[in-house]
Amino acid sequence: MILVGLTGGLATGKSAVARLFQDCGAVLIDADILARAVVEPGKPALRDIVRSFGKQMLLPDKSLDRHKLASIVFRNKAKLKKLEAIVHPRVAREQAYLTREIAKKDPHAVIIYDAPVLIEAGAHKRMDKLIVVSADRETQIKRLRNRNHLTRVEAIRRIQSQMPLAKKIKLADYVIDGTWSFEQTKHEVQRIYSELQRLT
Repeated sequence: MILVGLTGGLATGKSAVARLFQDCGAVLIDADILARAVVEPGKPALRDIVRSFGKQMLLPDKSLDRHKLASIVFRNKAKLKKLEAIVHPRVAREQAYLTREIAKKDPHAVIIYDAPVLIEAGAHKRMDKLIVVSADRETQIKRLRNRNHLTRVEAIRRIQSQMPLAKKIKLADYVIDGTWSFEQTKHEVQRIYSELQRLT
């Protein structure tokens, strides 16, 4: 079994790359899905968020108001760190559990752990290999504005809340350019997947 971290900047095309790895036969663990699961109503993480940020973080149905929380943490690095301290350890435990379960079923699995803030959370140290998906800043801003309906200032603020891509690239075993054509990207993913399979 090999555990591969997949990360990059916001709106670099990481999710598309993750799907291509799945098409090759890799097993995908999505940190965003885990992060949503750990803050569901009744979960300790949601109670901690309410304790730290106030009851106004809840929607009428008692679920987390992600939009409101995002508008607060992406303006304030200290508050973002506070949120990450609540969510990241719980996501890490879920990821470790899922990895063990997958390895039991398939000892030769190539597991792709797709996590936007993998390096910021220190989780890259637990990975066997690291893939970074990159894109130029203007492409990121344009995609983020279209996808999340943000202003240019909001898009830049979100991009700047993460570690600079150049720093992530220095830690990577593989770099995939998220602005390549679909065919180019598919070809590169297949090449990397074949290499990873040989390592299991």
